[in-house]
Amino acid sequence: MFKKEIQSSPKQKLKSSVQRSLRQALLSTYPLLTPHIDEILPKKASLASMKLTDRNTLYVLDSTPLFYQQDISSTIIPHLRLVHRFPDAFPSIRIDRGAIRFVLSGATLMAPGLTSPGGRLPADGAPEGLEEGKEMEQKLEEDGRWSRELEKGEPVVVMAEGKVEACAVGTLVAGTKEVKAKGKGPVIEDAHFLGDGLWNLNTE
Repeated sequence: MFKKEIQSSPKQKLKSSVQRSLRQALLSTYPLLTPHIDEILPKKASLASMKLTDRNTLYVLDSTPLFYQQDISSTIIPHLRLVHRFPDAFPSIRIDRGAIRFVLSGATLMAPGLTSPGGRLPADGAPEGLEEGKEMEQKLEEDGRWSRELEKGEPVVVMAEGKVEACAVGTLVAGTKEVKAKGKGPVIEDAHFLGDGLWNLNTE
């Protein structure tokens, strides 16, 4: 999605009501962000949006990119710079060393890169999805970002074997339980990855 260079566009300041809605959407989608939300989106801060290619919108605070959406009604996905600031706040999977170069070239992430010894998926028997009314409990669990099975359509951070920082973030086209069962097929398409157009975009 962001393989090519992206041209900067003018920023548009968001209304307070829109900022409140985005804040709530972030907390609903990423409960583990709760302890950090006032640092990410201070209540009196001025959040702005930038229009990108393919109907994407990037949200920035001053010159700091925070997250993006493909459509106004779609899931909010964190920018990798936000992930690097709060790495434990997002559901994660890990690819093996052999898959790194493919992910960093914008290729579709395939299941074998996750099911090999160097990959990592949620443990067998982990709860599935976010249980309504119990989202906040997730942040109390040890290493919560690995604590549950992820469902198709959920955003996820991609860690890499032997690396400290995440290398990509995207939306699952197959749930983690299905990935473990089948061991083949695509898992993430059109990810935002290190060094892509979104990563290199000038947001000043």
